[in-house]
Amino acid sequence: MSSTSAQEHVIVASTTDSEAAARDLAAGIVAAKLGACAQIVGPITSVFRWESEVQTEQEWRVEIKTAADQLDALTEHITANHSYDVPEIVATPITGGSSEYLSWVVEETRG
Repeated sequence: MSSTSAQEHVIVASTTDSEAAARDLAAGIVAAKLGACAQIVGPITSVFRWESEVQTEQEWRVEIKTAADQLDALTEHITANHSYDVPEIVATPITGGSSEYLSWVVEETRG
C-alpha cells in the first residue's frame, strides 16, 4: 500500500471509435504528462442510448493511470482532443497497490 492516501491516484476510462484514435489519444495524454500510462483495450462492443436510439458499436477503451490532481486537466484534454460530442470520461479511485508504482504515476505527471 502506498504511503500516500488512496484518493491521490485514479484510473480514467474513455472510449474511441478506432484503434488509431485510441493510440493518438493515449500518446497525447502521456506526452502532455496528464497520465503516466495509458492502456488500450479492444475492440470491445458498447451498447448505449444516443439520440433516443439504442446503438451497438465497436470501440476501443483507453485506461489512463494518473494522479488525482491531474483529473481536471486530463478531462479538458480528452474533451478537446476527442471526436465524440460527449466522450466517456470516468474516474475510478485507486484504493491500493505498489507504493513504487503509485509514486511513479505521480512522478510521471509532473512538469
